[in-house]
Amino acid sequence: MDFELMLESLPQLLSGMWLTIQIVALSLAFGFVAALGLALARASSNPVVSGFAFAYAFVFRGTPLLVQIALIYYGIGQFALIRDSFLWEFFREAYWCAILALTMNTAAYGSEIIRGGFAAVPHGQVEAARAAGMSGMLVFRRVIFPIAMRQALPAYGNEIVLMVKASALASTVTLVEITGIADRINSRHFAPFEVFTTAGAIYLMINYLATEIVRLAEWRLTPYLRPPHELGHRLTPLDLVRQRPTLVILSVVFIAGLVWGELQ
Repeated sequence: MDFELMLESLPQLLSGMWLTIQIVALSLAFGFVAALGLALARASSNPVVSGFAFAYAFVFRGTPLLVQIALIYYGIGQFALIRDSFLWEFFREAYWCAILALTMNTAAYGSEIIRGGFAAVPHGQVEAARAAGMSGMLVFRRVIFPIAMRQALPAYGNEIVLMVKASALASTVTLVEITGIADRINSRHFAPFEVFTTAGAIYLMINYLATEIVRLAEWRLTPYLRPPHELGHRLTPLDLVRQRPTLVILSVVFIAGLVWGELQ
């Protein structure tokens, strides 16, 4: 194993980490909004609305993400109607095509996760809120939505991890993120094991941080599951250092890696 090549390729790979984070963050943000709308649509009494939401989830969950990216980036451009319209300014950019494909894909999976969270809300709590005189929107905002998000958070954490890994497919549409850079380095040195092992370690670090953040969010949103001596206790930075030293160390490494990669 060529450890020297791994060290030499690390700064180049880190320079693509910022683009990977952008793709994942924007796709998850847009995808969550779309997923929430689709989950509400699935619960609609209108068969057309619920049918559309079901069909959307069925199609995007049942087809490969790589095919979806190819159709959006390579396929849509073959239509003259798109090329001659203002939409071409959007679809001509690989960056936005990749984000759109990842957004539409995670929206399909996220809608099912959120729908499961809504289904897990105890009916008695909803009835109690209505009996207290809350309007439908107030019940949703103060009772249904918070409880559903708590129930859905662990599964949505898995979706975040999957999205980080799926962002590697953006390299197939010319985006030079972590995997794209690894592919270029490998084409020069013909050392796939060393190069892609280093790239995989970076993805592993990102996913570890994402998993720990989700775990902290779960801890924050479920005080009723904590031991009695932890009730009312706020998690301070010092507590993080004591309880999650690996998280703190990798966070520092992650931030340093972003800065270092941008300076290369």
